[in-house]
Amino acid sequence: MRISRITVWQLDLPLSEPYFLSGGRLRFDRLDSTIVRIDTDDGLSGWGEACPWGHTYLPAHGPGVRAGLNILAPAVIGLDPRSLDHLNAVMDVTLPGHGYVKSAIDMACWDIYGKAADMPLWQCLGGAMATPVAINSSISTGTPEEMLALIRKASADGYKVHSAKIGGTDIALDIARIDAISSALPADESVTFDVNRAWQPAAAVQVLNAVASRDWVEQPCETLDQCAHVADRVPQPIMLDECMLGFQDHIDAWKRNACNGVKVKPNRLGGLTRARQVRDFGVSVGWQMHVEDVGGSALADTAAIHLAASTPDANRLASWLCHYHLAIDPTAGQGARNTDGFATPPSIPGLGVTPDPDIIGDPVATYETSV
Repeated sequence: MRISRITVWQLDLPLSEPYFLSGGRLRFDRLDSTIVRIDTDDGLSGWGEACPWGHTYLPAHGPGVRAGLNILAPAVIGLDPRSLDHLNAVMDVTLPGHGYVKSAIDMACWDIYGKAADMPLWQCLGGAMATPVAINSSISTGTPEEMLALIRKASADGYKVHSAKIGGTDIALDIARIDAISSALPADESVTFDVNRAWQPAAAVQVLNAVASRDWVEQPCETLDQCAHVADRVPQPIMLDECMLGFQDHIDAWKRNACNGVKVKPNRLGGLTRARQVRDFGVSVGWQMHVEDVGGSALADTAAIHLAASTPDANRLASWLCHYHLAIDPTAGQGARNTDGFATPPSIPGLGVTPDPDIIGDPVATYETSV
């Protein structure tokens, strides 16, 4: 089996309403997604998606995905998509770094791998069953009253786990947000306070030592060094996200005892192959992990849920589904969806999601074997 064609689509994904994070300094209205279909010479096809969360959240941007695919696609044409480690090695030599570009190709090859093996991805990734995965809401930054209203709305939709966006320069406001949310949550619900790197270390230490909450705090500062400084001086468990760009970052965080858990995001890390490696490392050192993607439709969400479902219960925290923030759905009725606060991966071979051709429209690029 060989890759014979790679087809690329660009898709604008407007958000249902504007979304603020990092203390309100970052605003998002729409996402720029890239969808890829890989065809093989024996008739199997696979789908992948790469969707950065805008261009201010991480060192990644939508046009960069397609520019990178222009370099990578010719290099992987003719390779066996089931030889995933070799395929990733070829991509790394062809374009060092830029994991977010590689993720769509890797995802599509995993889709083919599952179809060829006649197994769903959760089984290919080591899972014993299609485990329902708890999903968390994502609560935009606002006043304590505004954020509590969003949490109550999410609770009505079945969410029992919440990610509340805080952070910034107003220390008193952040203390008020944390105190209000923690004290108002029902006993069967939980929250992670996600700072999205908006605090300076001194502000993080001051806020987290002033509140009664012992809930998870995610990415309090910009760098791993700053987060490690904070982790050593506060009582809350620390979750790392944006500063964990590659496997070495995870090793460094473990060596420094900088966190108790991490976000595992295939798009940031380079695809399911790299994300699985990080997940397995996290299991080996006893971390707890949110396995989810950076952004995108139910195509990207479902790939991450397959990996989450194959993660041991003791190490798996809730996942997030980006597609619930979108105004359009290019994979309507398919993939991992919220059912009473849980999402279950499909059990058909491969990824189990195929985009609607009427919604994704005409491709913007095609790469194929030269005749």
